[in-house]
Amino acid sequence: MLSRVADSIYWMNRYIERAENYARFLDVNFNLALELPVSFTTQWEPLVVTTGDWKLYESLYGKAEKSKVIYFMGYDEKNPNSILNALSNARENARVVRSDITKEVWEQINHLYYLVRDQKSKKRWAKKDPRKSFDEIKTGCQLLYGIFDATISRTDGWHFGKIGQLIERADKTSRVLDVKYHILLPSSNSVGSSLDLIQWAALLKSVSAYDMYRKRFGKLQTASIAQFLILDEDFPRSMLHCLTRVENSLKAITGNTMGYSTGAERQLGLLKSQLEYADINEIIETGLHEFLDNFQFKLNEVSSSIFETFFSLQNIVNQN
Repeated sequence: MLSRVADSIYWMNRYIERAENYARFLDVNFNLALELPVSFTTQWEPLVVTTGDWKLYESLYGKAEKSKVIYFMGYDEKNPNSILNALSNARENARVVRSDITKEVWEQINHLYYLVRDQKSKKRWAKKDPRKSFDEIKTGCQLLYGIFDATISRTDGWHFGKIGQLIERADKTSRVLDVKYHILLPSSNSVGSSLDLIQWAALLKSVSAYDMYRKRFGKLQTASIAQFLILDEDFPRSMLHCLTRVENSLKAITGNTMGYSTGAERQLGLLKSQLEYADINEIIETGLHEFLDNFQFKLNEVSSSIFETFFSLQNIVNQN
């Protein structure tokens, strides 16, 4: 497969996953704001911090406010990671590989892009209750996942798409968990309080994990929630599960069944093994924030290694 095609399919899926995650975060945070005391007004800033775009937001809007955060994360063209820009980038990547994807995938990406543009032009984000708009985006992205899986042959292109989607998913799961643990609570005295439980429930819902977590563990507890989102082998949004599926797709692309044959496989294998042999109590004891921060750094290294291995023109020239 041409590196240009593989790169475009990879990023097309990363951007779709990013848009769906942002819509979910906004939806859950809006619901959380309705449940919290009126005096508690800090939940919108951590939402932007989760995305890594707080400095940009602060330079544009200053203080975090509900309507400004929704606009910034959803529709602001000055924010390179907004839902609108993510879908615009996904559409452009899909256009580049139009002959390598199906008509159904292309039409659904187009539909999503124009849906969000219409939401922006009609200022639906400024309504008193914008949750219907978030639901439309989430449903549209999830429908696209199904169309992609149901209509694309399991060739290298499909695997590169899944790698992009799953790396983005693992990153967002780690970020939302990190922000909750270190920023959302106003003080350590709130640990175990009703406010703490509301926020943990909201975190689980923000990654669509609430029902499966309650089925597995029942009671909301910090260590169990961290274990479920980091180390669970079966939940599709856990960090370990995402890395396992990325590894499967990498091996399908390279044809390698044992060890590693590329730098990307090696970097991924090292990071995955850290999670496979980790103990959640040791993680919390030594510092959950430090663990997640290190994970994000190494996940970026995996992403860079994938680029160098499969997408870099210089690397391809050297191989020929």
